[in-house]
Amino acid sequence: MKNLIKIALLLVLTFTIGCNTSGNSNLFNGENLDGWEIYGTEKWYVEDGLLIAESGPDEEYGYLATKDNYKNFELNLEFLQEANGNSGVFFRSGLDGTKISGWQVEVAPQDLHTGGIYESYGRGWLVKPDPEKEEVLNFGDWNQMKIRVVGDNVTTWLNGEKMVEFTDEKIGDANGKIALQIHDGGGIKVYWRNIEIKEISE
Repeated sequence: MKNLIKIALLLVLTFTIGCNTSGNSNLFNGENLDGWEIYGTEKWYVEDGLLIAESGPDEEYGYLATKDNYKNFELNLEFLQEANGNSGVFFRSGLDGTKISGWQVEVAPQDLHTGGIYESYGRGWLVKPDPEKEEVLNFGDWNQMKIRVVGDNVTTWLNGEKMVEFTDEKIGDANGKIALQIHDGGGIKVYWRNIEIKEISE
């Protein structure tokens, strides 16, 4: 009986470490890059509990992608942009080196459409936030982003403000990784924290 109790407690503890009280799973553990893979030569590292993306000497595109695929989900995260701050969050994506297929929710400086949806190596911009929503971004301070992807529908929020909603059959047919981006050109530094995902049944 004692052994059974110990096993039960261990299972509860294991589940609690990976999930918070809202039922979300933590994609970033605040200590290392477990569960992620680096693509390219740009810098990805953990410091003081924060995930940091920084341009490297090659000043090329770089990605940090989940090892697992995620089809239908709600993703919550926080980011703080320093310097250029041009980045993004890809979903249902695939990578071949630093060539990425999939869709990006933009993370960029003011007036460069943070929260909009861009298709890399495809149709380009699919939808941008309304111009008045460009002011929602707190450049140089922490921002909260939510991305909901279910079936062929994608909705994004920034700091509690709905930015865009887009429905697309091509997105609906896809599956793949979640990936954070470093844009090319150099001079980029972005901090990330509280990266949580909740998978959804379609």
